[in-house]
Amino acid sequence: MSGLAMPKADSETMARRATIVADLRAIVPGEGVVETVNEMRAFESDGLTAYRQLPLVVVLPETVAQVSRVLKYCNEHKIRVVPRGSGTSLSGGALPLEDAVLLVMSRFNRILSIDYPNRVVVAQPGVTNLGITRAVEEEGFYYAPDPSSQIACSIGGNVAENSGGVHCLKYGLTANNVLGIEMVLMDGEVIRLGGRHLDAEGYDLLGIMTGSEGLLGVVTEVTVRILKKPDTARALLIGFPTSEQGGQCVADIIGAGIIPGGMEMMDAPAIRAAEDFVQVGYPLDCEALLIVELDGPAVEVDHLIGQVEAIAIRNGSTTCRISASEDERLAFWAGRKAAFPAVGRISPDYYCMDGTIPRKELPRVLHGMRELSEKYGLGVANVFHAGDGNLHPLILYDANKPGELESAEAFGADILRLCVAVGGVLTGEHGVGVEKRDLMPEMFNETDLDQQMRVKCAFDPGHLLNPGKVFPQLRRCAELGRMHVHKGQVAFPDIPRF
Repeated sequence: MSGLAMPKADSETMARRATIVADLRAIVPGEGVVETVNEMRAFESDGLTAYRQLPLVVVLPETVAQVSRVLKYCNEHKIRVVPRGSGTSLSGGALPLEDAVLLVMSRFNRILSIDYPNRVVVAQPGVTNLGITRAVEEEGFYYAPDPSSQIACSIGGNVAENSGGVHCLKYGLTANNVLGIEMVLMDGEVIRLGGRHLDAEGYDLLGIMTGSEGLLGVVTEVTVRILKKPDTARALLIGFPTSEQGGQCVADIIGAGIIPGGMEMMDAPAIRAAEDFVQVGYPLDCEALLIVELDGPAVEVDHLIGQVEAIAIRNGSTTCRISASEDERLAFWAGRKAAFPAVGRISPDYYCMDGTIPRKELPRVLHGMRELSEKYGLGVANVFHAGDGNLHPLILYDANKPGELESAEAFGADILRLCVAVGGVLTGEHGVGVEKRDLMPEMFNETDLDQQMRVKCAFDPGHLLNPGKVFPQLRRCAELGRMHVHKGQVAFPDIPRF
């Protein structure tokens, strides 16, 4: 796996594989256990296909009771478990381990209830993101977070990664739209966090679970809020001669107090790839393309369109189209939504990064990426959530050429270091997984990481859930509580020790 260090496989677990498979079949009968090599190939990686590993065995439960029994069994026998949703993660969060049970939640695919008066949907974790909107759109509602993979990604996976999307600037990430979850702990205990209400009393454990990347528990039910579709939504397609001018336009729009429903930017390579793929009329003579969507009452939208158009002109825009119909608005977005597969047509492989920066640093970071592109001899196409500074550089390489994958990984690591150096963070919505795991010390010191690990220990003291992800060094929970003894004396001897 390109030199990626993962936890060493437990030889005792591997030796007991036949017994483990038989025991799991007793818990999840029928076709719920997949054990042959050929059948497990479908699960050997997630969306980060540069890394692949067959699991010990694949289990596809259908009930909460089965999930509970599987986790309890694995906990009692010290067997590692890797949870998996739809497998669209781009950070290797669902990468299997050789000695781990891969717990696949795709059979939890039903919407359990829809409560329009309270604007709430309760769904199983295997329901797709877009499936929630499809279930309520006839009544004029929708689910706001909309990652590019929304047709395939699951709501449970969205909770694990705190997914965003093109409309998260105004309507928030998954964390802002999830009201409650049901989850199973590693020891098999089933608990509920939150509910159908906006805020819960006590510690924000729901906030801890959202974005926890499968390290703390397995989600078996999700309660989300739904919104009424806005009266009007229109989009502007604005071209600029430089990315710096486009970036300044973004800053000026936000600075003017305008919060668009979505604001996305693409650079020249991404523009050309997307237009060639979907052919919706993107201008090909610009270096940066900005898509700005405004929604709300028609009068307000018309007023804001005039303001945004004026700001764009002041920043040197060379083209500006305003959608005149719903079909045209959707066409504007079609290219952006298809940017990833579009880039896949111009390069044998690409490596999608995910970092977030302060908006004002956008020109500096784009310039830095161009320099890195020259340094590594690899192309890069940029698509990003311009409104909140979440970047998605697509590094172009050919895995069949010796050394190019390693160069792409090094290129991506330098991009993320640059993001942190300008005051940003390692990830915006894809998660840490294995991809950014070894870069965590770029952003956190050892004390920071130990504190985060203590949260992990509170939920999973045996480190059996998704080990090898997020944290760059695997520690035992007991090590985090060790005392330093010097010449027979402990620090602060007057404090009671337990």
